[in-house]
Amino acid sequence: MSAPAISLRNVDLSLGRGAARVHILKGISLDIPKGEAVGLVGPSGSGKSTLLMTMAGLERPDSGAVVVDGQDLGLLNEDRLAQFRGARIGIVFQSFHLIPTMTALENVAIPLELAGKGDAFDRASAELRLVGLGDRLGHYPSQLSGGEQQRVALARAIATDPAILVADEPTGNLDETTGRSIVDLIFALKNERGATLVLVTHDPGLAARCDRQIRLRSGLVEVRGADVALEAAR
Repeated sequence: MSAPAISLRNVDLSLGRGAARVHILKGISLDIPKGEAVGLVGPSGSGKSTLLMTMAGLERPDSGAVVVDGQDLGLLNEDRLAQFRGARIGIVFQSFHLIPTMTALENVAIPLELAGKGDAFDRASAELRLVGLGDRLGHYPSQLSGGEQQRVALARAIATDPAILVADEPTGNLDETTGRSIVDLIFALKNERGATLVLVTHDPGLAARCDRQIRLRSGLVEVRGADVALEAAR
C-alpha cells in the first residue's frame, strides 16, 4: 500500500498574539491518498483555509506532523521548505496573486526559473496555451479579465508538474459561467497529470465533484459529516 500524498497527525495551530491569539486547528489527523480530489468544506471560520495553507507549507503548526509527498515539512528550514513547495506543490488562490508588473508569460515562468529550468519561458508558453491563453502571453494582469487571470494563476501552479495541487476558493472572485470553466480546467489538468487535488470551497456543486469531502467545524474534522456529504455527492 503506497504512502498517502498528504498525512497530518495531531496538528494544532494558533494564530495571533496575546489576548488576540486564536486556536484555529485542533488536533487534526487525516490522510489523503495519491491522486484523490478532496474538498474541504464547512462554515466560515471553521479552519478550512488555514488547514489548506498548513498542507501547502505556508503555515507551520504549533505541534503535530505534516508529511507531503513523503517529506516531513517540519524537518525543513524556510529555504528548503520554499524549494520543496515550489517543486512539489501548486497553489491557486482566490485573488490570483499575480505580479502586476509582469506579463502572463513572465508570471508563469517564475516558478520554473526558481526551479532552475533552462527552458522556463518555452514551458511557460506551453502551459498558457494549454489553458487557452496562447494569445495573451504578453498581456499584464490589468489587461486580463478575472477568468483569464485565474487561468494564468492555474498555469503557474501546474508549470512545475507538482504532485499536489491546492486551491483556496478558486472560483470565489468569478461569475458562475467563468467559475465553471475554471473548475472544469482544474479537474481536467488534475486528471491528466495524476496530481492530488485539495480545494477549499463554499460551493456545494464544486465540492460534490470531488472524490471525498472533509467537513470542518471550529477547527475539528467532523468525520460523520464528511461521510454523509460523501454519500450525498454520490
